[in-house]
Formats: sequence, C-alpha cells, structure tokens
Amino acid sequence: MSNKNISYKPTDGLSYDPSEAKYWDAEAMEKEIQRTFEICHGCRLCFKYCDSFPTLFSLLDKNYDGDVKKLTADDTEKIMDSCFQCKLCEVQCPYTIRDKHEFKLDFPKLVHRYKAQKARRKGLSLREKVLGNPDQAGKMARASLGMANFVNRVKLHRIFMESLLGIHRDKLLPDFASSTFEKWAIKTEKVKQEVGGEAVLFQTCYVQNNQPEIGRDTVEVLEKNSVDVRCVAGLQCCGMPAWEHGDLETLKKQAKANLKILTPFVEKGAKVLAINPTCSMMMRKEYPTLLDEVDRPQAEKLAAAVMDPSEFLWSIRNEPRFNTNFRSTPGNKVSYHAPCHLRAQAVGFKGRDLLRKIPGVVPATVMECCGHNGTYAMTKEGFEPSVRIGKKAFDGMKENKAEIWATDCPLAAIQFQQHAGVSPMHPMSILARAYREEGFKEKIEVKKEEETK
Repeated sequence: MSNKNISYKPTDGLSYDPSEAKYWDAEAMEKEIQRTFEICHGCRLCFKYCDSFPTLFSLLDKNYDGDVKKLTADDTEKIMDSCFQCKLCEVQCPYTIRDKHEFKLDFPKLVHRYKAQKARRKGLSLREKVLGNPDQAGKMARASLGMANFVNRVKLHRIFMESLLGIHRDKLLPDFASSTFEKWAIKTEKVKQEVGGEAVLFQTCYVQNNQPEIGRDTVEVLEKNSVDVRCVAGLQCCGMPAWEHGDLETLKKQAKANLKILTPFVEKGAKVLAINPTCSMMMRKEYPTLLDEVDRPQAEKLAAAVMDPSEFLWSIRNEPRFNTNFRSTPGNKVSYHAPCHLRAQAVGFKGRDLLRKIPGVVPATVMECCGHNGTYAMTKEGFEPSVRIGKKAFDGMKENKAEIWATDCPLAAIQFQQHAGVSPMHPMSILARAYREEGFKEKIEVKKEEETK
C-alpha cells in the first residue's frame, strides 16, 4: 500500500529556481523527492519512457511494500541517474505547473536540481567536463587535422576512451567537420556588420562542429523563400550538455554569451531560428528560469523570439513569397521521426508538414523516443538502455518502408544510423535538395509560368 502520510501537495521545499536558497538545500529537496515519488507511484502513467519510473516502481513493489520513505539514498541516485531528460514525462504528466495543477510537478526539473546539488557537492567528473563542452571538443578535433575522426573508429582507442572517460566503445560518434559553419558564413558574407534582418540563425554546436551542411541547407531554404536571414559569429553551445550533468555555471556562462550576441537582433524584431530542437527548447523553456536574475528579462525576450526553422517557414506558408517551385522529389513515402524535445515545446511537427508541400511526398510519422537524448547514449552505462528504449522507434521507422528518413534532431539521426541502418535527413536538407533539379532522382515537371519566376 502507498504511504498515505505523504501529501501530494507541494512541500515547503518546492523549488525549481536555482536563484532561491532552498533550491540548494538538501533537506528541502528530499521533501520534494519523496512527494514526487509518491505521486508517480500512485499514478504510473509514465511507465514506458526512461528507466527512472520502472526502477522506482520495481523498488517500491519488490523491496519496500510501496513505502516511499524506505527508499535509500542509493535508490534515489539510481532513479535520478536513469533520467536522460527526454521531457516526455512532463509532456504526459497531468500534474504540472504548465497545466496550472496545484501539485506543481516537474520530474525533469527535479532531476536537474538533484544533479546540480550533486555537482556542487562532489564536483564534475572528467567525462562530464568533456561531454559538457562540445565546442571545446570541436576545436580540439579540428586541431588534430582529421586524426580525431580516424581514432574514433579504432577499437583499441575506443577501449581506452571507455576506460578513461566512460564513453561506450561501441557508440557511433559523429565525425567532426574540417571547417565550421561559422567560417562558411563569414566567407560567404552571411555574417553582416549591421544588426537587423527578419531572422537570425542559431546554428547549434552540432551544426557548427559536426554537420555544417545542415546549416547551409537551412540558409538556402530560407533564402529561397525570400527570408532576410542573418548569421552571426561567436555563438556558443546552448548549455544543455553541461546542464544535464548539473553544471549550472557553465550553462549560465554559455547562455550569457549567446544573449549578448542575439539580444540586439531580438530587439530589432528578428526571430531566432535554432536548428536543433534541444537548443530551441533550452532557450525557450530553460533560460528564463535558470539564468541569474539580472539576465532573465533578456532571456524572456529571447525565449519569445525563438523558433524552429521549419516552424518559422510554416508561419509564412500563406504569403506570396512561400516557394513551392520544387524541382525534384524524394518520392511517395518519407519516414519522419518526431524528436522528444520538439514534442516538449508543443509547436507541432512543422518539418513534417513542410515535406507535404513537396509534390508526391506523404510522410509517415513515428513518435517513439529514439533513446539518444543528449549525451546519455554515449555513456558506458547509457548505451545499452538507449538501444532498448529506442527499439520501438527503430522498428517503427523500418515498418514505414520508406527510402528517405527524416528527423529534426541530428543526434537522433546518429542513433537511427547505428541501430536501424539508415541515417535520416534534416527536413531543411530535404527541402533544399527538392529545390534543386539534381536533388533527387525523381524530377518534377516545371510549369512554364514557374520557369519565368
């Protein structure tokens, strides 16, 4: 039986705001952990997501006769460490602040609080420091002149990495680009001196360091639709890789740098288009509540301006400038994966919807979590669970029997490439190719009036 002495209503230890002293109080947090575990134990709606909930339920059922107060510190650590911040439990939960429920539940934010206290108490491991700073990893990889990509495919080196850093030896790691997106943007004069434009691109650290071509395709698509899009120099990681390990100081440092660059554009009315859903989620939902109070007014303005590129393009679909002059098509069926962090923003799947604008394309949607979720799938302890958790997504994409796969999340694409045998394309890349006559094998007959445009 569940312990009836634990109230479902918030305790005096409730805090999701690191600017509050009680956020950092271990006893205050423990009250909220017990309350949250009690509510989740009684609800069990989120049994199918990460391993946090099955672990909690199993411990209570098998070891403690449903008594949440009997859970040990080691039990709590196991539950919290199983969360990989997909955010789907918060999307599913009926008791959230978002829904204005009196219980004010937010399991992912509670996990962040737990990890932030742990990081402050114990410090960060070498792995957490490395995985939490992808921009630095990119710089080091470029300095190696391609050796980083080579050794990441060498088994002996991967065994050493697993031993030293706890990065799983079998995890497919993304290659590092020889040159960054920012260098391309500067070379092609996409970075301008004056502040302005209709939109400014937040290319994300992954596009910056690993797949600049996604950024180039995004710029090409926006320009095809007469969008005055600007690129900027000096952007840093959104901070999610640091924050998922509880490193609040690094997150704030990176966010402050991004605010300094992007705020002038926002004040001029520009939208901020973040290519990776994780980054748009961070800036929309996390910056306003995590940064120092002095930075929060700017963070709130930025949050209101942030959009996914596909979301922005969809918003102008009824304007005359919206370009449907596609020259080639990927064909009938495209298998589309909906990223968890896009679902968490509740803005719909506009990348998928835009693909329908390409003649002949009928996207088939898969909503299951792919299991990658930040750096979780890279870790020694997270690799195998990520494969198990992602299996429904892998199978669902395969069952669609489509030659072209799509997802808005570049990390999800790596997960599918390794465990399902196909690397999905970003919707912006599919659109960019469809605008080109040589983009796909199947050509689109162009009407004479369109040729004169």
